[in-house]
Amino acid sequence: MRAWEVSEPGPIEGEPLRLVERPVPTPGPDELLVHVRACGVCRTDLHVAEGDLPVHRPGVTPGHEVVGVVTGTGNDVIGFAADDRVGVAWLRRTDGTCGYCLRGAENLCPASEYTGWDADGGYAEYTTVPAAFAHRLPDGMDDVALAPLLCAGIIGYRALRRASLPRGGRLGLYGFGGSAHLCAQLALAEGATVHVLTRDPAARRLALALGAASAREAYDEPPEPLDSAILFAPVGDLVPVALRALDRGGVLSVAGIHLSDVPPLRYESDLFYEKELRSVTSNTREDGREFLSLAARHGIRATTHAYPLERAPQALRDLKTGRFDGAAVLVNDRPPTS
Repeated sequence: MRAWEVSEPGPIEGEPLRLVERPVPTPGPDELLVHVRACGVCRTDLHVAEGDLPVHRPGVTPGHEVVGVVTGTGNDVIGFAADDRVGVAWLRRTDGTCGYCLRGAENLCPASEYTGWDADGGYAEYTTVPAAFAHRLPDGMDDVALAPLLCAGIIGYRALRRASLPRGGRLGLYGFGGSAHLCAQLALAEGATVHVLTRDPAARRLALALGAASAREAYDEPPEPLDSAILFAPVGDLVPVALRALDRGGVLSVAGIHLSDVPPLRYESDLFYEKELRSVTSNTREDGREFLSLAARHGIRATTHAYPLERAPQALRDLKTGRFDGAAVLVNDRPPTS
């Protein structure tokens, strides 16, 4: 099979990815073998390729927004059969026994493993996933439309819940890429007023088309105080900007796995009046199940731009430079091997 690997992490312009031929992987006893049909391109993949997130395994294959079909199962797997359509997301495995897992916070498990970081992901024709961490997918959506929901959508959902937006509240979204444009749709469906702040003119146009009340430059003030805000852009300089935009008692949720340094905060202007700053770490499987159900109910759809699998580096370069709104998706057009 064809697979991309991180050969030497560095700037994506310098081609840190290499396309190689590998044997089709063999699933472990508790795993599914999945023929990849589509894989979303996430900013986390860019962080892995460029070394912002040091690779956990040399030569790892990125990609953790996978839609595919089951072509094989390990001996211990029950409940899945050949040709079942499944999703493979960022969270790959936890120990299930630590205090975090037992209290329902498996996203904080110290032994957690991640698709496309600890194990090979979806920038390939096949991947594997523990059956317990595979997502069953809603009907009525095609593979390309579904792929970004499996990380961009799920992490945006967790960030929204971490932001504690009151019913009918005023939400600010800083950055408006793959995750934010899905989060906005859910917030709007649930009755929120959404204000978008982003440097990208195309993203601002998309935000308004989706129903945002306003769309301004990233460092501008929103037109009204915010009950909650989510920082999707990996720009630490925006943390005090977003905190100052909050109303009293407001919450800022930081959605990214990587963030540039945050400048010093001023207590009086940035944090006083019981404002809160919260981070977001991965997600739980329950987050995924809840979001996919809500996405089907509310008709949440990703704005997508398809690239053939062999153009994965170009998709990441375009992501870095903001050449598209919404989300990029790699498409594997080769059928399963017999």
